[in-house]
Amino acid sequence: PQYDLGISQRGLENQELTLAEENYQARLRGIELMYLSNKENRLLLSTGNKSELAVGYCTLYGDMCGGLSVLGDVFKTDVYRLARFRNKMGKFIPDSTLTKPPSAELRPNQTDQDSLPPYDILDKILELYIEENFSRVDIERKLHKRVSPDVIRDVLEKVDHNEYKRRQTPPTL
Repeated sequence: PQYDLGISQRGLENQELTLAEENYQARLRGIELMYLSNKENRLLLSTGNKSELAVGYCTLYGDMCGGLSVLGDVFKTDVYRLARFRNKMGKFIPDSTLTKPPSAELRPNQTDQDSLPPYDILDKILELYIEENFSRVDIERKLHKRVSPDVIRDVLEKVDHNEYKRRQTPPTL
């Protein structure tokens, strides 16, 4: 849902949302979900997957809210693979969810690839860095035909910079 961030009162109607305003929207959703969790005595599951959490594509006290991170150790490409597998047993996840470009939906027409490489590339870099403990140089050598060194460097900087967020993640399965 879209929330009134008070933008019109500040005279910013025609300006793009800032990162602070995007995070504010995610935090409002987190507060609402935590409220419902408490009210109904239910466990809120955090929605972030390993790819998003690795690069900090998540909002503290927003979509990171919850008592358990079910997908926190599952790369985004694997989330889609699992969703398609689930749908083979009976349509459960709408096709539109699986075919539209991934988005945090914090501003109009936003997609994750506005600031991240495609998930098949991102997940390969993350797998080599996190799972295989490859250095930047080793990743650049291994992926030199598919990915530019600048993209690899940017991803690894994001991973290293966002450790503070991962330390605040709910327990992960």
